[in-house]
Amino acid sequence: MNRHQWKRRIQPDDFQWWRGVVQGVFLLLNVWIGVGFVLFVRGLEGRWVPWESSRPPGVEGWLPIAGMMNTRYFLETGQMPSIHPAAMVLLVMFVLFSVVFRKAFCGWLCPVGTVSEWLWTTGREAFGRRFLTPKWLDLVLRTCKYVLLLAFFYAVLRMDAASIEGFLASPYGLIADVKMLNFFRFLSPMAAGFLGFLVIVSLFVPNAWCRYLCPYGALMGLAALVSPTRIGREANACIDCGKCARVCPSRLPVDKLVQIRSAECIGCMECVSVCPAEGALYVGFAGKKGWITGQRLAVAISVVFVVVYMGARLTGHWESAIPLDLYRELVPVARELDHPR
Repeated sequence: MNRHQWKRRIQPDDFQWWRGVVQGVFLLLNVWIGVGFVLFVRGLEGRWVPWESSRPPGVEGWLPIAGMMNTRYFLETGQMPSIHPAAMVLLVMFVLFSVVFRKAFCGWLCPVGTVSEWLWTTGREAFGRRFLTPKWLDLVLRTCKYVLLLAFFYAVLRMDAASIEGFLASPYGLIADVKMLNFFRFLSPMAAGFLGFLVIVSLFVPNAWCRYLCPYGALMGLAALVSPTRIGREANACIDCGKCARVCPSRLPVDKLVQIRSAECIGCMECVSVCPAEGALYVGFAGKKGWITGQRLAVAISVVFVVVYMGARLTGHWESAIPLDLYRELVPVARELDHPR
């Protein structure tokens, strides 16, 4: 297209405003769940807390392996698990988000992704640029998250329903959420060093954890491969300015593609937002160009999240069937419980 004939986009899209709202709300929700869970655990440990807190089932969203186990259990038995059911509900819901809305969990909902984005954008502002790993190294490192996902799949698929039920009913399985919390409360020097290193790297490399190590993100990316939501480029309207490719945190050559099909695309829509040419980039759904807007996507994500959450609660598939007395017995000795073999 002749650069003198292109039409500048007058009305900016609303993706980044709505994405920021969804990211902020979901991050605050996770903080609220985290604070409530910390108070719940400390109270059972006999420590002083400012107010009594019950266990928030949403903390099971941080137990993706339990979610995979319960999904495997459900597929084999047809029965909803009674221990950590919210882990399965949230895992399945986030995978469905990726199938329908193009890895929306990673780009719109994941609190780790939100913090990671803040880190690398802060680093970009501080240093005036973003640092990119060599292409060969980037490719090697990106395989790590798929290797980790494959390892988790292998471990879970080796277990039958009885094994999964036995594991989750063990003292370790019952309070897997407390064990997860204690990992961060009582960090070993090695774990603390790794997390510190990851934070520093994330200031320089966009979405370092998400891009290279997150098996959850790998799963969402694979699910997104069949998504009807696609970012498309109209070659006749494109002016080849390259802005879309330069802002893409996933380093995709958006300015050279007709559609973005890569599992690495996190659905952040930054490329669409920065494009100056009218009609050059769009977000389509099932072949309908431009049907997806930031507002529609935010509303759809919110509605599905609330409907699934309320449905799980009303059908009794949200709260774990673990008596409070059992929590009182196990939480004080959580650090002494070993992983069952």
